[in-house]
Amino acid sequence: MGYDIDSPREAGTTRRDALGMVAVLLAGGALSTGAAAPPAGPEPDDTCPATYDAEYEKALADAVEEFPEDEERGLAPDSEAGPRRRYTLPLRRRYRITTRYGVRGNWLAGHHTGVDLAVPSGTAVYAVGAGVVVLARWSGAYGKSVTVRMPDGHYALYAHLSRIRVRKGTRVRAGTRLGSSGSTGRATGPHLHLEIRTRRHYGSDISPYRYLARRGARLW
Repeated sequence: MGYDIDSPREAGTTRRDALGMVAVLLAGGALSTGAAAPPAGPEPDDTCPATYDAEYEKALADAVEEFPEDEERGLAPDSEAGPRRRYTLPLRRRYRITTRYGVRGNWLAGHHTGVDLAVPSGTAVYAVGAGVVVLARWSGAYGKSVTVRMPDGHYALYAHLSRIRVRKGTRVRAGTRLGSSGSTGRATGPHLHLEIRTRRHYGSDISPYRYLARRGARLW
């Protein structure tokens, strides 16, 4: 049975507001700085123009405090020396990559922090790997989203969903259905924004392609 999360007002965080928030975080060492990026060109269809969102980051920070890392006991982390755990793609139908990871633009990180996979609204979205759901709610510019902390300490963010089917605290496996794709939050069309972070902080993102390819799941 799914749990449909009602949408409050969309977050209206402006670039000035975001920069102000980040200045505070930088002072505390929460974020790393990067070279300034040139202005982005026109937004393609089915993508997300969102940059850093203070509402989501605050909610994630608060949620992580509730889930110590030993919550993942029994979900052994990856081991290069031993058999790799099963990973899977987040979608089981044909998709179109509309914004690749790392594309330079006016995102606060200086680049696109995830990959945008365009699919019709309502397409089933699955966990790419095992872990614990630390956040499942409306998340500002990310809209309805699910964040899973995996046994290796990485975080997988599934954003702009139309429906959420899991609750915070749910233990999931690779292939567990998390919800359905949509265009909630700041999005120009229906798609899944998949983001992989090494830590919970904005700016700790890594390539979803490489992360999944090393684990036997290729996005293309």
